[in-house]
Amino acid sequence: MTDTEIEITADLVRDLLREQHPDLAGLAIREVPGGWGNQMWRLGDELAVRMQRMDPTPELQLKERRWLPVLAPRLPLPVPTPVRSGEPSERFPKHWTVMTWVPGEPLDHGSISRGAHAADTLAGFLRALHVEAPADAPIATDRGAHPRNCTGGFENFFQAVALDGIAADVRAVWEDAVAAPAWEGPPVWVHGDLHPANVVVSDGTLSGVVDFGDMFAGDPAWDLAAAWVLLPVGTASRFFDVYAQADEAAIRRARGLAAMKCLFLMLMGHNGDQGLPGGKPHWGPVGRAALDRVLKGV
Repeated sequence: MTDTEIEITADLVRDLLREQHPDLAGLAIREVPGGWGNQMWRLGDELAVRMQRMDPTPELQLKERRWLPVLAPRLPLPVPTPVRSGEPSERFPKHWTVMTWVPGEPLDHGSISRGAHAADTLAGFLRALHVEAPADAPIATDRGAHPRNCTGGFENFFQAVALDGIAADVRAVWEDAVAAPAWEGPPVWVHGDLHPANVVVSDGTLSGVVDFGDMFAGDPAWDLAAAWVLLPVGTASRFFDVYAQADEAAIRRARGLAAMKCLFLMLMGHNGDQGLPGGKPHWGPVGRAALDRVLKGV
């Protein structure tokens, strides 16, 4: 049995806790549906265990362990904060981390009914996050670049999904982002992977942000794309007004990146419909709805 074939069960999680953190082993353990690179298990009412699963290296978990305790205190929404480290062992030769639980429902299974409140909340969160990062902050390897350097990824997604009548409009948004001036400010902290499965909602609005494994120092436009990917139709303009730190070039880059992210969601939905590994059928409609918002503009 290879590492990627290890079946992660509640019994395994409890055994690991007994070995490395026995004071937590008596708490209730419940599987959290979803996850790909990592699998989550609820631990009691206030904690979760994040188990490295398909991620080939522990880099993303180690990044969260290093930097989330630094970022969390200044962020206005709950984020998962590491409280214990689980090290590879004979029982499970990968990393795992005990983190605080962020209550709420993932947006890909929920909805936002209080659009203005959610726009204000997201803008406030990103204003707090997007501050100059230290020199030793992580640098992205597969994201964070100007859209002009991401044309290969865009083309792959663009060709892989059916765009029935809107293909030219989507390409125009992307080409405008490619033509936009580059980010000229200092590298700032960026979440890097804001999509509907990585934020949680309650009471009709955003209530938390999770999965910081892709965080990096760079262009904030990668997060500003969330104005279309996450927020209801008609609220992107309010988001940018409240955020108040994005110039025209940043908005153009963000809109193109949002289009690319929507295509990715649609492709994952298609893969789910085909029963392919990692596919998520419910992401297809989510991505298409978000793409419609992108095409409506700010």
